[in-house]
Amino acid sequence: MDHSFWRKTEQPLPGRASPKKQITVNKRNNGNPEDSSFKNYQDSVVDVWNTGDDDFCIVSDFKMSKEEIQNTARSVINEHKDGTYEKKNPVALEQSKEENTVIDSGLNKVPEVSRSVPGRPHLNKRRSQPGSRILALDNTIAKVEKLQALINGPNTNLEELRALSWSGVPSSVRPDTWRLLSGYLPANTDRREPTMKRKREEYWAFVEKYFSTRLDASHQDIFRQIHIDIPRMSPLISLFQQAVVQEMFERILYIWAIRHPASGYVQGINDLVTPFFLVFLQEFAPKASDIENFDVSSLSSDSLQIIEADAFWLLSWLLDGIQDNYTFAQPGIQSKIKLLKDLIQRVDVQLHTHLTKNEVDYLQFSFRWMNNLLMRELPLGCTIRLWDTCLSEEYGFARFHLYVCAAFLLRWRKEIMREADFQGLLMLLQNLPTHFWDDREISLLVAEAYQLKYMFADAPNHLGPLLPS
Repeated sequence: MDHSFWRKTEQPLPGRASPKKQITVNKRNNGNPEDSSFKNYQDSVVDVWNTGDDDFCIVSDFKMSKEEIQNTARSVINEHKDGTYEKKNPVALEQSKEENTVIDSGLNKVPEVSRSVPGRPHLNKRRSQPGSRILALDNTIAKVEKLQALINGPNTNLEELRALSWSGVPSSVRPDTWRLLSGYLPANTDRREPTMKRKREEYWAFVEKYFSTRLDASHQDIFRQIHIDIPRMSPLISLFQQAVVQEMFERILYIWAIRHPASGYVQGINDLVTPFFLVFLQEFAPKASDIENFDVSSLSSDSLQIIEADAFWLLSWLLDGIQDNYTFAQPGIQSKIKLLKDLIQRVDVQLHTHLTKNEVDYLQFSFRWMNNLLMRELPLGCTIRLWDTCLSEEYGFARFHLYVCAAFLLRWRKEIMREADFQGLLMLLQNLPTHFWDDREISLLVAEAYQLKYMFADAPNHLGPLLPS
């Protein structure tokens, strides 16, 4: 078997896609991915992007330090003297930590029930106690000062910036931090203003040149799909239903599709604009404003042009690293799903056996995890926090995301093992209860993902045999 994925290589991008022969699914071969038709599966999940209720998520400023993240990661798995390994319950770890550090003020309340719609970002309820909020505030202030010093220095040290941002970025410095981590903003401060001016003007030149072609016979199908998908993103959130916002998304997605004919527009890409748009919008919106209901048209045209251009360029940077996820037959996603299956076989053979015994194929639940980068599984604020780490990781969306998905699946091990049939398992895996997640759950998730990467990236046979498919 080729283990090239598990070793670090110099090439960040997989090879180009090529059309593949379609083969129909045969149940008798136990759902072997090599004998399955990806096209058939795509046709069977056409409702995966159906509209639903969306609740907005406000980003918490609770962060963990890099040292705390690494200590947490090291504590997730115990090595015994006989060479075997035991995985600790991450929920128990988190509860234990809170019992020892959080002051109980007697203000605990029963969580408010919110409507949850499968496959949509939803409301994120903060659960922090007063004691932990004070600690988090102190940590945030210190972190903001460090990040500002790095960002405003004559030449930003990107390695230090990645290390400091890995455990989360406070919202006040997130826009410039993301610009720097993506390479959009130059590290040298003297080059920043002319570079930003040139890139923003370049985007608007694309709009002037290409956007008028959206109704041409050769492009109208692309624009029509974009026009249909955008209102579906968050139908109950006024921010995303504003005409000016939808027009911005239409231009961003159409210009990207026209400039990338190998993939064009694929359903799901529209979701990937949302975190960038929100982060850059918060840079210009008043600090005390309700971002969920903020009137974007109240901003100046210059501000709106900056938000749109910057969101476009960061989306382009993100998709350049994972473009094979969206080319013909989506080979990048197929490859990652097979790698996820291989990794879970090595980490937790009982969990893998339970899924396969009940005829649950990894494709049936993890396709959306790869296609939408877990955006449909997590509250929007949690996605932004997760992207802090992915932007800080080298090839974070192309490689590290696989380990995040593996850690995410392992997080629900107990609930998965309780389900005893195909229907129950699929219902659970496609509707995981993350509505009340906040930054703490994401911090633990990326810690476990880092642990998996550390243990397996350079040692594919480290913790167990590769089972036959």
